[in-house]
Amino acid sequence: MKMTRRAFCAGLASVPLARAVQAQDMPLLTARAATVQLAPDGYPATPVWSYEGTIPGPVIRAAQGSRLQRRLVNTLEVPTSIHWHGIRIDNAMDGVAGLTQNAVPPGESFDYAFDLPDAGTYWYHAHTNSMEQVARGLSGALIIDEATPPDVDRDKVLMIDDWLLDPDTGLFVDDFAAPMTRSHGGQIGNLVGVNGRYDYMLPARQNERLRLRLINSANAQIFGLKLEGLTGWTVALDGMPLDTPEPVTETLVLAPAQRMDLIVDVTAEEGETAGLLFAAADDTWRVLAEVSVEGRAASVPRGAPQPLPRNPRMEVEGVDTAPVLEMQLQGGAMRGLESAAFNGQKLSWQELVQQGQFWALAGQAGLGEAPFATLSRGETARIRMTNDTIFPHAMHLHGMHFRERKADGSLGPLRDTVLVMPNETTEIAFVADNPGKWLLHCHMLGHAASGMTNWIMVA
Repeated sequence: MKMTRRAFCAGLASVPLARAVQAQDMPLLTARAATVQLAPDGYPATPVWSYEGTIPGPVIRAAQGSRLQRRLVNTLEVPTSIHWHGIRIDNAMDGVAGLTQNAVPPGESFDYAFDLPDAGTYWYHAHTNSMEQVARGLSGALIIDEATPPDVDRDKVLMIDDWLLDPDTGLFVDDFAAPMTRSHGGQIGNLVGVNGRYDYMLPARQNERLRLRLINSANAQIFGLKLEGLTGWTVALDGMPLDTPEPVTETLVLAPAQRMDLIVDVTAEEGETAGLLFAAADDTWRVLAEVSVEGRAASVPRGAPQPLPRNPRMEVEGVDTAPVLEMQLQGGAMRGLESAAFNGQKLSWQELVQQGQFWALAGQAGLGEAPFATLSRGETARIRMTNDTIFPHAMHLHGMHFRERKADGSLGPLRDTVLVMPNETTEIAFVADNPGKWLLHCHMLGHAASGMTNWIMVA
């Protein structure tokens, strides 16, 4: 896939304290500045913020039931912290600066250590000024392996991202606080890629079976995806196995922070086009990850895959009798807010805009002193989110997974991030079985940075 300069330019538009760095008694994960060739050769390299100098950061793999330990060493010139997205984790390890821990100052470190109850595809990313820090490169994949892996030939992580770059300098277009970006759909890049490459290629053989772990690490872009030259099944969403693998027959939708595990068979002949395509803004399908077919792995394809092993505590019981909590998703351009609470005061729309706040959840812009809800440990709860804005929102609940409750009362698959469309209502149900202060926010990170953030207390 060759990119022209014109195509590249077209897209421009109770908290634990951090401690000083100590002896090397656990593996390090260093946040540091680096330079990476994100754009095609011939364009300038891009100064980034990274984990261990790569974009994305190193893939962290561990076994289900084990314990993960990493010391975040911050050599950046700004404070930072790490959120381990999707893991049902101890609250003190959740990495949310200002809620579960203090941000780690420059030159200091913080020790993360937590158990891994669930197998699946997760990721880690900065959770201090996330809008800027994730956009600059602070994210990586976290893979928790099942004790009995599925019958596949290879297991590949595809971390999908976009970057908004100045093609003349290679620098990020870094007006991260721009009101136009924050009050609209969020920051969308002019360069799309996989695993830090705009031209990602995966060599494969005909009838080879692959597990593809898709992670949307973009700040705001919702990806429409389809397979070409591949026959596939969805086997897990947001790390949680589906009861039955679902054949891929339509466009796949992957919102920011969502993950999707596919098992695919390479059906294309040698030399034919195969890969993962994405729906571009000009209504064309473009190659996101090319599969280069060379040779043959088997003479005939295999049958449908078996379900992945279930993770513990996937049941959500007592939904029909659970109390319903109403949460309005409010604000943004062309709709606005009459008023909302911010920093303990009720402010008008004009006053909120002056404070850089364009969004609210249930009348609260940003984290308030009081939680949106206080739940007893073990209680089943329902949150009915009504999107009163003209933009979609990828709503992420920390610390727990939920199921979407459909209009007929049936429950969808277990997830940690759900896409709530404009002028629609989405209801989620979950068991509040993890004590602590848990963030609930939009993962269009510009929206979260400008008001669309709240929290739940489980006691």
